Amino acid sequence: MTTITPSERAAAQAYLRLLESTQAVLTDPQLAPYAGVMLTHPMAEADEALRAAGLAGNEDRLLRLVSSLRASPTNAWGRTG
Repeated sequence: MTTITPSERAAAQAYLRLLESTQAVLTDPQLAPYAGVMLTHPMAEADEALRAAGLAGNEDRLLRLVSSLRASPTNAWGRTG
């Protein structure tokens, strides 16, 4: 089991939100042309969270954390179910 600090959890959650936002925007043909504008905030949030957690440039650790969150009985936002 991977031990996750609060800042690492926040970074992994921000990364997952960015992935989900990107998927939502790019799968909607009407929104896709606005992807750059619509994803600016989620990208900035993820960048800042990764820097704060010391994960910028450490993709291996980040992806292990994301995998751990997804395998957890609670979801990425800390809620069950």
